[in-house]
Amino acid sequence: MSAVTTVFYVALITFASGVFGQSAETVGVANFNKPSLDDWSHKKFAGFTTYSVVQDGVDSVLNAKSKNSASGLYLAKRVDLAEYPYVHWRWKISQRLSDREERLKQGDDFAARVYLVVSGGMFFWKTRAISYVWSNQMPKGSEWPNAFAGANAMMHSVRGKEDAVNTWYSEKRNLLEDMRRIHGSEIRYIDVLALMSDTDNAGGSVEAWYDDIYFSKQ
Repeated sequence: MSAVTTVFYVALITFASGVFGQSAETVGVANFNKPSLDDWSHKKFAGFTTYSVVQDGVDSVLNAKSKNSASGLYLAKRVDLAEYPYVHWRWKISQRLSDREERLKQGDDFAARVYLVVSGGMFFWKTRAISYVWSNQMPKGSEWPNAFAGANAMMHSVRGKEDAVNTWYSEKRNLLEDMRRIHGSEIRYIDVLALMSDTDNAGGSVEAWYDDIYFSKQ
């Protein structure tokens, strides 16, 4: 999926207009309480993963269906991590992907990914990202360079094959700490959020759901 290097880690350098204010305890970045995804951009890599807003009980959530495909949604939103260092989201998947070496190009498929991107502006080689993934192979807490983009886009396994399918999990990460530990102490802002479910490299199909994504002070 070499196009990842040109979109999620290079072409996703559009700055959001302004930075979230500093008065609230939390700031929402992505919510799916409306049926339209007009605020998002959709990028194809290999076929289209289908994204739509659906009802899950009383909640409106984002549904992703991938069958031998890879495409992602991205949203330009600048967040000051010095003020809001913690990122929160919920997700679940329908089934696990088949075993494959996820650190290699031929195995770089994930049922669910949440990307946080630091723009390099015109200096695209300075674009850096963390991709929180639902892994099928790597132990939780594992980190490794993306098979296509290298160390500029580090993967972090948040969930794994020991976690139940068709079950919502709530996540909270200190993104400021993760970014600075992986990419350097000068990082303060993230500029882009991206979501992707993909099955193009090893084949197969998967369905995933993503709930609202927000940042908090603590």
